[in-house]
Amino acid sequence: MDNGWDASANAWIADMRDDREFSRRYVLDGPMMARVIGRGFRTALNVGCGEGRFCRMLASAGVASIGIDPTAALVAAAQARHAKGDYRMGRAEALALPDAAFDLVVSYLSLINIPDLPAAIAEMTRVLAPGGTLLIANLTSFNTAKSADTGQCYFDEFDAWEEWRGIRVKNWHRPLSRYMTLLLDAGLVLRHFDEPQPTGGDPAKVWRYRKWPSHLIMEWQNRRRLNPPAPPLPPRWHRRPYRHPARPPARNRDARHRPARQALPRRSEQNQRLSASL
Repeated sequence: MDNGWDASANAWIADMRDDREFSRRYVLDGPMMARVIGRGFRTALNVGCGEGRFCRMLASAGVASIGIDPTAALVAAAQARHAKGDYRMGRAEALALPDAAFDLVVSYLSLINIPDLPAAIAEMTRVLAPGGTLLIANLTSFNTAKSADTGQCYFDEFDAWEEWRGIRVKNWHRPLSRYMTLLLDAGLVLRHFDEPQPTGGDPAKVWRYRKWPSHLIMEWQNRRRLNPPAPPLPPRWHRRPYRHPARPPARNRDARHRPARQALPRRSEQNQRLSASL
């Protein structure tokens, strides 16, 4: 399925190199890094890493990361710009990574590019360690709903082509309830939600972003445990008295260890023996 990323890779790389993406630079970068710095994360996975921009930001904060992206040109550019980084070809719907391998999984504006969202969320949850964090930056659903054609509405799920500065890619619209239901059904717990405001840049763009919030940030925690707690004991009046299975009752134990007695002769036999001896 053509999503435009192979044809748009060079234009995207140039756009990121020139740092012309207003929403990333002035809206999302600061709040996203604030959810990372000082949290003690050791291993991170960036799903849909593109040309590696956020992986480099993680590295500057001392967090080692693996970047995954299905577009070969973007992965090659990421590796060229960050020689010590770990960038791999891969799709969010089928991560070739072990279970519970990362304490931080990041999706930075990549959920809107994923066709099979349920599979992607299931995979990101699978590789997330118990207690780990799934950090998401995404377009608001009110923003993506503006691409609806005649007959489509906010509550529908559809794809649409978006074009800007030589980039033409396919984005997916989904209502917010769709994202929330899938994340909750995956066993994740929402720990943080924000609609960040611009912190600088062109005043006209700042006003437009404040008038119509276009981005959101969510932090979810994996509540699975490595060793689930044992089920609680029943109330005391429901418990059976405990008896060690290898310990016999007291009377049997005494009889077992008591030496066997010799059978005494009967009285009639004693009388016969006494008569014979006289």
